[in-house]
Amino acid sequence: MSLPLEQFSALIGAIYQGPLEPVPWSEALIMLRRLMRANWTTLILRSASVDQPALLTRAGEWGAEVCNSSYSHYQFFSMDPFMGLPIEKVVTIDERSDTSWMAGEFYKSFLEPNDIRFIMGADLLTEGGANCRLRITRASAAGEFSAQDKALTQALLPHLKRAVTLHSRMGFIETERQLYSSTMDRMLVGMIVFDEKGAIMRTNRIVDALLKAKDGIRIVHNELRADFPAEDRELQRLIALALDAAGPAPGVPEAMSLTRRSGGASLSVLVRPIPIGEYSEGRHRPTAVAFIRDPEQKSQFSLETVRNLFGLTAAEATLALLLANGLTLDEAAAELKIRKNTIRAHLRSIFAKTGVRRQTTLVHLLLNSVASMS
Repeated sequence: MSLPLEQFSALIGAIYQGPLEPVPWSEALIMLRRLMRANWTTLILRSASVDQPALLTRAGEWGAEVCNSSYSHYQFFSMDPFMGLPIEKVVTIDERSDTSWMAGEFYKSFLEPNDIRFIMGADLLTEGGANCRLRITRASAAGEFSAQDKALTQALLPHLKRAVTLHSRMGFIETERQLYSSTMDRMLVGMIVFDEKGAIMRTNRIVDALLKAKDGIRIVHNELRADFPAEDRELQRLIALALDAAGPAPGVPEAMSLTRRSGGASLSVLVRPIPIGEYSEGRHRPTAVAFIRDPEQKSQFSLETVRNLFGLTAAEATLALLLANGLTLDEAAAELKIRKNTIRAHLRSIFAKTGVRRQTTLVHLLLNSVASMS
């Protein structure tokens, strides 16, 4: 198959756009299906195993979808006769074996009901270790794949490999971002990310709760605002300073307090620039960030984590968490409905197990341990 340069360029562009699409590589697979007169084009990003199904995108008559069909289950995957292909070499199933595979259970259970007779494909192994598979299938009436079909598919493989590598790296970055974001949530630190004009790009769950309360901060025209004019002017000054200071070596962060209309404890706000990568370019990129703490929010420690970390009993861990959330011994005794002498006995045991001698040191120990991220 000989493609005009413009059409080939569009197909290459769709391959590189693939990692950014809601259904990865949907446009490229749809285009390839049409060019190859195929009934299905499939990109298997993760092969099935005993523990998990395959992850694949396929394009058929009705468009493209991320698929979790019977083919993605291990028992079907393991029966596939078109397995273990040479890396980065396009082959057809009839080149691999005679037609005896058509008498097998895999063909009868999956291929024949979907009018699949001819299969062409290749296996790819990326630098990061991702093993993916491209499969293109035709019905009996469409005929066998030609040498030109194979040549075009072969020319696409290096580009597909690079695009899958980009997809893997983007997936790692997104996983890392979600991990950091959830850690900030667990530590009760609000976070607001601003673009180069001071518009809000992203907020986390802690900030969303503060904004919903409408007590100290608010959003006006996609900009962060304080409730009181004098404090709002100072807040805008700090944000502007952070935006101006953004660069490879950002300056010292600025901080302030914001009064709450409810009369509750003031919010603590720290604004700092975000370092710009050496090769960063373009607009609408993260430029500054504001971190917000609400001193009235209660820490959400995991009781089991505190027990395991310091070897405490359930009663001792419960008391330690109440103290970490600001309760006095008397208040903790009332909360737990136990006598003061029992509370003091628990506290002595906690001191012995954690190696501290004062309540303030105990609270500091808890707040600065990994338990605060649990």
